[in-house]
This record gives sequence, C-alpha cells and structure tokens, in this order.
Amino acid sequence: MSSVRDVFDRPMGALRISLTDRCNLRCRYCMPEEEYAWLPRQDLLTFEEIERITEVFVSVGVDKIRLTGGEPLLRRDLPELVRRLAGVPGVKDLAMTTNGVLLARHAEPLREAGLHRVTVSLDTLRPDRFAEMTRRGTHDEVLAGIAAAVATGLTDLKIDTVMMRGYNDDELADLIEFGRTVSAEVRFIEYMDVGGATRWQPEKVLSRAEILQEISSRYGSYEEVRRTDSAPADRFRLPDGTVFGIISSTTQPFCASCDRSRLTADGMWLRCLYAITGTDLRTPLRSGATDDELRTLITGTWQRRADRGAVDRLSGRADGQVFVSLESLKRDPHLEMHTRGG
Repeated sequence: MSSVRDVFDRPMGALRISLTDRCNLRCRYCMPEEEYAWLPRQDLLTFEEIERITEVFVSVGVDKIRLTGGEPLLRRDLPELVRRLAGVPGVKDLAMTTNGVLLARHAEPLREAGLHRVTVSLDTLRPDRFAEMTRRGTHDEVLAGIAAAVATGLTDLKIDTVMMRGYNDDELADLIEFGRTVSAEVRFIEYMDVGGATRWQPEKVLSRAEILQEISSRYGSYEEVRRTDSAPADRFRLPDGTVFGIISSTTQPFCASCDRSRLTADGMWLRCLYAITGTDLRTPLRSGATDDELRTLITGTWQRRADRGAVDRLSGRADGQVFVSLESLKRDPHLEMHTRGG
C-alpha cells in the first residue's frame, strides 16, 4: 500500500489514464453534443510519455492502471501501449473501460499485449433504447465486443450500466440475467451530474436503495459481499451465487476510501472526478524534468489532496447547481467528463 497519503489519510493506489477525449457514441448523460472543443492532437501524450509517467506513479505507490477515454479503442496502435504498460514493474492490474463498439476486432491483440481486464459500458439490452440514448445504431457491435472479450479469455469481465428512471429502470433483472450468460459482473451506476450539456435531472436518479429493493422483489434475499479493496462498487450476492455491484456515487458517495486519480490525454492530473482544476504534468515532462522532480511534484500534490467532490455535492455545498455550466464547458475542454475519463 502506498505510503503517500492525502489530508484524509487516503493512499494513492489507482490511476485512470485517458487516451483520447473523442468518442464514437453520443450518450445523452455524458457526451450529448456532436462537436466539442477537442484537445489539440499535438498536446496528447505519446506512448513513450504515458509509459514514463506511469513508471513514476508506480514508483510512489500506484499499482492499478485503467485505460479510459473518451473511447480508448479510438487511439491508434493501442496494443503497443498496453504492451509497454504491462511491462512496467509494479503494475498489478491493467484494465480498460470501453463502450465496446470496436472491441470485437481488438480484444485478441489487447489480451496478447498484456491487458488483464476489460469493463464494457452497456446501458440497455434493447437496440431501440440504445439508439435513442447514444444516437448511434451500434448495439449489435457492443454485444459482439462482449462476446469477443469472453472468447478471447479476458477475465473478470464487468458490465457498467448507468441507471436512469424512465429509461432503463425496467431492465435490472434482464441485465443480471444477461451478465450470467456471458460470465460478467453487472455494476449498476447511479445517474450522475457531469455537466450542463447533459441537462442532468435529480428526479431521474435511480438510487442504490431503489435498485436493491427492485432486485430483492425479483430474486429474494441478497447478502453484501465483504470489501477487500477500495473499488467504487458495493457488491452483493444473490441466493444462487450471482454477484452484482452498485456504484452509488450520487446518494452514498465513496469519497472516504477513494484512492484514484485521473490523467487526461494531454497530461492534466486530476485528483477527483469533480475537480475543477488539475496539475499540468505534460509541461514538466516535455521540459526535461527528471523522474525525481516528477515524483516530488506528484507526492507533494497528493499530500495536499482534500477533494471530496461527491460528498460536497450531497451535503449541499454545491448549492444545488449543475456540476459545470454549459458556458464553462465550452471554454475549457478539461471540464468535460469524456476528457477526464469519467
């Protein structure tokens, strides 16, 4: 466990690395507009820079790396980066979160390159709902990607589902049953406020308590699985042994145990999903900073970390406003969730 602790005694354990701010879906709760102020391509970290900064983070306690986006499979030659990161001593878990659209063609080379695990985002089993939410007709491709991940042998497959009242709240049991057929653990995520463009509405949040009540009415009793790590999901076991998770970011935040931070594709380091500002690591990286200088910058910044964004919002300190206004999003692409790796 990392000896580097923040002001709330939280260690530094997991780093989410965004590889691009671009995505091939337009999900209404995340990235609803067709065009955005994209990050300049010349600012994106190279594979060599990502490998080096990963080595520095691992040297101060990080042992879990997750590749995200936007959609990470849009990054060209991704297996080469996976191969580099899989070879970094001290990386115990190398995972990726994807929307699955391109996964069928990439699952095998990614596994061969050393990817340990994959999480696929899938909010509905119904193609018409998928098209309504994402404004793309690629539902079959996502299912094919999940099948390819299973066939390829990528272990510990997870399916992330954002639950929204009036959209997919009647699919809880269907998703659990689907997870069984593909040996995947389904994780239900409370609908979160991620910025003004998504027009978030609190009344559409399907809470952890409501999710559990609905599942209990279908399957009967369940038991909570004892925690052994700081993962965001609370896990539950049904009578037949099926396990599912709930990430209750809106109604029961997990800030107290959060050990994760995020690196944007252009090298901005954010210590909280709700952080408004971050630390530029690209500039020192490209200006000749030594590994020791980067370590000092990272550890000193983490030791000052006092972020508890979801807790602050729940307690009312966010004044009930949307996370970021639409005007602010247009001025600064780093405030977009698809830029910071959501």
